[in-house]
Amino acid sequence: MLKIGLTGGIGSGKTTVANYFAALGVPVIDADQIARDLVSPGQPTLQAIVDAFGPAVLDSAGHLDRARLRAMVFGAEARPGQRQLLESILHPLIRAEMQRRAQAMTAPYGLLSIPLLVEGGQTDLVERILVVDAPEALQYQRVRQRDNVSSDAEITAILRAQASRQQRLAVADDVIANDSDLENLRRQVLNLHQFYQGLAVAN
Repeated sequence: MLKIGLTGGIGSGKTTVANYFAALGVPVIDADQIARDLVSPGQPTLQAIVDAFGPAVLDSAGHLDRARLRAMVFGAEARPGQRQLLESILHPLIRAEMQRRAQAMTAPYGLLSIPLLVEGGQTDLVERILVVDAPEALQYQRVRQRDNVSSDAEITAILRAQASRQQRLAVADDVIANDSDLENLRRQVLNLHQFYQGLAVAN
């Protein structure tokens, strides 16, 4: 099966693109969803995060407080090494689960949606890299609206922890420009879907 790595910076529109591919019947393995599954209540990964960052990362119901953890890792109170500590807990488990799910897929091609595909050294998991690209100003706007992030400084810290726009584009095999309307985005997805189907048959 042809494996396409879908990536892009925060607020670039990866989830929307993944949903369009999924609507076309393409299997999508989402690293973010796997991460959410791993930190659900009762999971040992959640306990490992509590052990590393303290009980303040839990809300009153015992679920992971993502906004609180994000502030501890990227906010003004973040200490050196916090992001690396969190990644050391999550990334090996996410990678192993993505590999397991990819091996079980039987479609001609599938998407592995991995936000940190480039900077996390995950490119060996895929045959092609599809980057969803958007201007940085749009990323800020979308993150403010979607994630209720309290400050631009926090968004900047997240962006700086990711590969730059130029670094992602440098390794991209395919690019979707998400700087217009949703209909334009959908057309780009459909064109790539047809292209990937042809590639899968050729392989």
